[in-house]
Amino acid sequence: MGWQDFQDDYNQPDTRWHKGPLNLLTDVPGITVGHQTVRLGKVQTGVTVIQPATGNVFREKLPAAMYVINGFGKSTGFMQVEELGTLETPIVLTNTLAVGTAYQALVRRLLAENPEIGISTGTVNPIVMECNDGQINAIRTLSVTEETIQQAFAACTETFAEGAVGAGTGMCCYDLKGGIGSASRQITFDGQTFTMGALVLSNFGSLEDLVINHRAIGKELKKVIQAEKKVEKGSIITILATDLPLDVRQLKRLAKRTSVGITRTGSFIGNGSGEVSFAFSTANRVAHFAESAWSMRTVLAENLMDDCFRMTVSVVEEAVVSSLMHAQSTCDIHGKTVYSLSDALARL
Repeated sequence: MGWQDFQDDYNQPDTRWHKGPLNLLTDVPGITVGHQTVRLGKVQTGVTVIQPATGNVFREKLPAAMYVINGFGKSTGFMQVEELGTLETPIVLTNTLAVGTAYQALVRRLLAENPEIGISTGTVNPIVMECNDGQINAIRTLSVTEETIQQAFAACTETFAEGAVGAGTGMCCYDLKGGIGSASRQITFDGQTFTMGALVLSNFGSLEDLVINHRAIGKELKKVIQAEKKVEKGSIITILATDLPLDVRQLKRLAKRTSVGITRTGSFIGNGSGEVSFAFSTANRVAHFAESAWSMRTVLAENLMDDCFRMTVSVVEEAVVSSLMHAQSTCDIHGKTVYSLSDALARL
């Protein structure tokens, strides 16, 4: 089976859903994504920024929910999201030891945009999420700086690369090269079309477990790719966004279903792994400075949620596979080759 045969097989259209025009998270209107990649010798790391909506997100917040599938991680801001159900900053993805730097950079950015923070109103709740890229990246060099984060912000557009870029530069997935993956789906209710998009930072799994299109491709690749037996300590961050008018409880239910899309690719959610899902809606924005005592919102009927659940599983599964399909082979910090999916398949 060659790479082209694999692509042709995988890219067969899914008759249940239409993909968005870009098949990316940014098919949800208003979202942009930017990467900044840092490569210098054994340093292979970076930052990915998600601007979740147009306008000032601190003053016009987004309904949001998060779900920790397995909590081996160092993300920030989750406690307040769990309590209040809102997203009020862009989202930054990076490596584990750069979380503090990213947090500080987000704070500086939000302070500059909102002079009332910490004076006439409360503080701010930055959302930063991470995976450990120490297998490929010399993580102890602390090579992500505040300037790196600001460069990722400057690069935010509707079109963005996948694979070994930005925060995904040093990540491994199923013992292959992983990183950033994305996909989107569209659905129609009462004649109106809505979009759901997913973006993953994939850094988990063992080759022998990899399943694509219900095919145990990992077992086949084990015959030609040497992968050491190891304890599962990987992670995956999943960002799920939609313009569907969903409330916080419904978003949390979607976030839970991302685990099904991840496990369809073969994951068993290891003891030492960190699987975190974050879901938000760009509809029904929440004013920081409310002008009325009442907030009137339209919310999707509950009996339509099954369609949303199925769509969540589909879009997350493809995003994980997309992170593998777009990555390139590289060397880890010990000089060992970490194969891309395409190069691995070429060895069969």
